[in-house]
Amino acid sequence: MQHTIAIIGLGYVGLPLFVEFGKKYQTWGFDINSDRVKELKNGIDRIGETDGKVLEQKSNFITEEIDNIKQCNTYIVTVPTPLDRFKAPDLSPLLSASKMIGKILKKGDIVIYESTVYPGCTEEDCVPVLEKESGLQFNRDFFCGYSPERINPGDKINTLTKIRKITSGSTPEIADVVDSLYSSIITAGTYKAPSLKVAEAGKAIENAQRDLNISFMNELSLIFDRMGIDTNDVLEAAGTKWNFLKFKPGLVGGHCIGVDPYYLAHKAESLGYYPQVILSGRRVNDYMATFIAHKMIKLFIQKNKQIKNSHILILGITFKENCPDVRNTKIVDIYKQLVEFDMQCDIYDPWANEKEVMEEYKIKLISQIDDSKQYDGILLAVAHKNFETIDFKEYKQKGTIIFDAKAVIERSLVDARL
Repeated sequence: MQHTIAIIGLGYVGLPLFVEFGKKYQTWGFDINSDRVKELKNGIDRIGETDGKVLEQKSNFITEEIDNIKQCNTYIVTVPTPLDRFKAPDLSPLLSASKMIGKILKKGDIVIYESTVYPGCTEEDCVPVLEKESGLQFNRDFFCGYSPERINPGDKINTLTKIRKITSGSTPEIADVVDSLYSSIITAGTYKAPSLKVAEAGKAIENAQRDLNISFMNELSLIFDRMGIDTNDVLEAAGTKWNFLKFKPGLVGGHCIGVDPYYLAHKAESLGYYPQVILSGRRVNDYMATFIAHKMIKLFIQKNKQIKNSHILILGITFKENCPDVRNTKIVDIYKQLVEFDMQCDIYDPWANEKEVMEEYKIKLISQIDDSKQYDGILLAVAHKNFETIDFKEYKQKGTIIFDAKAVIERSLVDARL
């Protein structure tokens, strides 16, 4: 099969695929966000995953016009799969993309999904939309694949081609086609799963497992805080045994780890099983933002500092260090809770896009730290390398309360660590 590819969605997942597939196949990049399309055409990638010169060279193949991709025969869907306000799967972006593709689907075409979903979603939710819109029959006139994304935002070492890829297809023959397609760009190799549902489940449990490991560390942190001992000291001691897993406590945000377990739990509940372990881990991790905010308040009380109208500097708003990704960041939850106590909070993050943060969270970032401003408290929420040059000793000498949620500041300078 001679592939002509359309990548649907040009974010953290879709854009690297567009670039890599574009080196070997005629590849179109499609996105419904006209501002995003305009930026990419001009060689601007605000998420920092792709070289601008490469984008400029491919600008003629970046589009928001559906007519430009209707001649393609392989559609790869990389749209977001978020949660709604009740923490239930929100499939509207996925189903909208499926509806759009269905209107231009032709006999022999393949639709490959990369968006993280619960097991069975492709066949049970997406395929009926494709059939309805196209008038074609699944596995006779068109086919599907599922190859879950494994992008690690901000990681310049473990990039797309260097991470082994799970592939699958709706028939054995299509599974071979999909696997061959990805094998042509993934130097780390591929793993062909026996079915779409197995591939979907494989992705879901990757992040659920990590979520649970971190939740255990977070629960230990809650316990040790009451005991008055430092969790990091305990982990260093336990880590002297060769088979101890060295996870650390922390905020769990981002588009994957904090979201995917809810997709798996949703599917389990629809089948009559109510998962205990998965959701207990989620509860602990979701509580950590509240714990940090309340810990900061307690520090103020212990130091006899006034809480109302105090000035707080929060360092970092992205969900992880050295990365501009602010999706599902839990620092926003901390900020909101401190503001509820009438604390005046500034957030500084040189990695985050100020416009995106304002649009998504209605929070105005400060563009730089005002050295002349006296802060009553500092919360290091994200361990960006940029923060290593901050003189925390000077703040400490001025009486500033310092809470190090990442355990990276010199220990003698902090009042508390997570």
